Amino acid sequence: MAGVENESEELTLENLETVLAKDTKVKLAGIDIDGILRGKLISKKKFLSVVKDGFGFCSVVFGWDMHDLTYFRELKISNKENGYKDLIAKIDLGSFRRTPWENNVPFFLVSFYDPDTNEPISPCPRSLLRTAVSKLHKAGYGAMAGAEYEFFTFRAPKDNSSQTTHPTSSTTAPFLQSNAVTSLPHLTQGMFGYSLTDPIHNKDWFYEIFETCEKFKCNIEGWHTESGPGVFEAALEFGEITEMADRASLFKYVVKAMGSKYGITPTFMAKPKEGLPGNSGHIHCSVVDKAGKNLFYRGEKDPNPPYKDLEYVSDLGRQFLAGILDGLADVMPIIAPTVNSYKRLVENFWAPVTVSWGLEHRAASIRLIAPPTASAKSTRFEVRVCGADSNASLVLAAIVALGWRGVEKKMEIPVPPLSKGEDVGGSSDKGERLPKNLKDSTARFMAKDSVAREIFGDEFVEHYGGTREHECRLWDEAVTDWEVKRYIETV
Repeated sequence: MAGVENESEELTLENLETVLAKDTKVKLAGIDIDGILRGKLISKKKFLSVVKDGFGFCSVVFGWDMHDLTYFRELKISNKENGYKDLIAKIDLGSFRRTPWENNVPFFLVSFYDPDTNEPISPCPRSLLRTAVSKLHKAGYGAMAGAEYEFFTFRAPKDNSSQTTHPTSSTTAPFLQSNAVTSLPHLTQGMFGYSLTDPIHNKDWFYEIFETCEKFKCNIEGWHTESGPGVFEAALEFGEITEMADRASLFKYVVKAMGSKYGITPTFMAKPKEGLPGNSGHIHCSVVDKAGKNLFYRGEKDPNPPYKDLEYVSDLGRQFLAGILDGLADVMPIIAPTVNSYKRLVENFWAPVTVSWGLEHRAASIRLIAPPTASAKSTRFEVRVCGADSNASLVLAAIVALGWRGVEKKMEIPVPPLSKGEDVGGSSDKGERLPKNLKDSTARFMAKDSVAREIFGDEFVEHYGGTREHECRLWDEAVTDWEVKRYIETV
């Protein structure tokens, strides 16, 4: 098993003490609703005492936002009435890896359970994805996934002596909070996607991210500059869908940790700068049988497909696509979770804005990758609406749940494919315009008859919707730089 050093068998309760024989401490982390790792360092003695049954973890990580502000409207999981009680954090032995930048400290992921029912809590992202995938497992199927993330990079401002400041991990983040993003120098300059020369200027950082991801078991398949000053993109190695979701979160952790080491601040915001392309977080998904055979591939060309783009796509694949298209607009707060997400999703800016699809079509929300342009085993759907700010576990849960709903209901694809002449990121009369802001998106997500309620249940929708309403309220109350610059003298 990956991560078990000098062991050929899977890590188990029985061999755990042997594997950790030389260790004195263990790092544990769970994934919160925003996709942020929340964790702690504990002694090995404590770890061994709780590894079987789990341990108490304050529920407030599901009762506050990404800046530890409790939600305006208290939610069911964690609130004053229940005293912000402990949840049970159960350790996933299968997530074991070592943290190479911290002296190879053992690292495990946890999932969160209700202490009264011993059932997964509804907003636990890892559990939500596993619940969605369990429906495929009951049918004898599994799912594979991949992820691609873009992110901007900034270097700390130079001090008065013109020497570059190299902040520690405790001082990197405030540079973005105390300085206008326009005043921070980009790691590289200009628009130079796929540059072979730009990475040379920061080669130690560039190569250490690649190598550290391999050591930390969140391997990068491809790693390059993207179009934009200081913008990089990583395609993560595809794999089983639940493992892929974990690796996506851990990849961001590696990038931020390596940034701290080199005085570089990365941002996975969907749209960090006006006038430049945003940061995408494209997610790929396919369904396979127990032998690993791709079930989206038809096997032979359909002489009478509903659309030519689908001539090599199986009936199951067509229904899965139909399910995603039917419910995409209803789960947009998961796909685009922040106020800033919608700054990226604007017409004619290399980001899809409609319910749309097409064979090898990068202007569409759903890009079909299939023969004759791809191999049969690579047949899959790429959801291109997602930004880098999205939570991979929630996004993949939504894709699987929507797609499987389409299979169960034998849905038909509701819109024709985009023609190759469609403008990239432009509107189309073939498909519905996706919600334009988080407030409208959240209202649709929480509607009584929403597809989100059908696939995830009321408890999750009420919790997640409440967290997005909180974001909207904070935005409504904010006074932005744009407002001050525009109105301070003129009105």
